[in-house]
Amino acid sequence: MIKRATVISAFLVAVIPATLVFADGLAGGGGGVMSTTDGAAGKVVETATAGEYTYVNLEKDGKTAWVACPVTKVNVGQQLAFTGCTPMMNFESKALNKTFGIIMFCGMPLSQAETELLSKKSTGSSGLVPEAKEKIIVEMVKAPNAYSIADLYQKSEELDKKTVVVTGKVMKVSQRIMGWNWLHLQDGTGTPLQKNNDLVVTTKELPKVGDVVTVSGTFARNRDFGSGYKYAVILESASLQK
Repeated sequence: MIKRATVISAFLVAVIPATLVFADGLAGGGGGVMSTTDGAAGKVVETATAGEYTYVNLEKDGKTAWVACPVTKVNVGQQLAFTGCTPMMNFESKALNKTFGIIMFCGMPLSQAETELLSKKSTGSSGLVPEAKEKIIVEMVKAPNAYSIADLYQKSEELDKKTVVVTGKVMKVSQRIMGWNWLHLQDGTGTPLQKNNDLVVTTKELPKVGDVVTVSGTFARNRDFGSGYKYAVILESASLQK
């Protein structure tokens, strides 16, 4: 059963490239407009656990946003914050028998101290691709099928559906979305302006943000998973090389 409360408190999310509108009938959404990004914080007004996720509805000023995270105990009225989230549109939860117009898939909630810090930050506008705070220098491994991230974009047509190897710094991790962990890798090649500096990788393994990893997987171009998941390039079912 979903618990309900009418308390309104702090809510914080940064902005993705386009403003998203809640679909009609989304519980708690009220048909309002809500900007979303890779982080959210606020007071829990509804929560339910079903399947392998705990669903949490956060609210401020009458506007709400749903978050899904790995199963954890959550209480209505609790202040929670999440980072490293990935938004999905029109996500259907079969366990809840419910379709969410927009929902953020996140890792476990932050500690109380981290929650208070996040709630004080202003809304950002960096988008879904993580921005490097310093120059990234990564040495590419020597292998016949090893490529830089910029090369993968440039040669995407000829490499489509082939196994490739890439080395990069983990910039972002989103856990357990559609059965996979989603990584953002950057290796210092490409530029944000050309949108060829960041590679999304799906894997069952779980490196940490800041790790430099070498991964091998199936490369794909123009991949559309539905629910707002579209990628010009992506590396799927990847494994970390030791």
